[in-house]
Amino acid sequence: MRDYLRNIYLTVKTILIGMRITLRYCFARTITVQYPDMAPTIQPRFRGFHCFEIEKCIACDLCAKACPVDCIYIEKTGARKIDKETGVALGGAILRYAIDYSKCMFCALCTDPCPTECIHMGDNHDLSGYDRASMIVEFTELAKQGLQTPMPIWMQKQDLPEWAQAKKQQWLERARPVREQMALALTERKPPPKPAAEKPTAAKPAAEPAKAES
Repeated sequence: MRDYLRNIYLTVKTILIGMRITLRYCFARTITVQYPDMAPTIQPRFRGFHCFEIEKCIACDLCAKACPVDCIYIEKTGARKIDKETGVALGGAILRYAIDYSKCMFCALCTDPCPTECIHMGDNHDLSGYDRASMIVEFTELAKQGLQTPMPIWMQKQDLPEWAQAKKQQWLERARPVREQMALALTERKPPPKPAAEKPTAAKPAAEPAKAES
């Protein structure tokens, strides 16, 4: 009997807690963001369309293996390795790095295993298109244009809201310092040869003292 009454008490209590939260938001002042004239509200850990630093990618396929829906496609001509002095990957060329956003779940599982931290969840919230093919983003083609993240069709126009123009400029400025390195990632670059180590010279035996003649 005690458990029966306790269950009734907990049921009523949880309902009242839920109704209290509902009523508090029901009478709260509504705030409507006039998108696209105003920027959408994006949280700090928002998982948007990816930002890809191709110059740091070693094409290890770990991101593609971690993807639960197999929407990442990578092709290369050979192994790549990070140059510790410059922080840029050298070796084979990246022929293709693409993500099919008609499959992507934006789970961010591809960002965790990346050893060079070259792929991130970006702050781009929109990527509209007219067909399924436009949902496949070829990041190697973006690298040729000096871009690290795809731009929506509407953002490629000239007459943009002030916030969109600032966002577009931010994306361009972020990639500007590494544009040359992004283009070089599409070609084979062998690491510079290491200087040959000098062979240690053998120590000459000490001369024996001359014997005195008797």
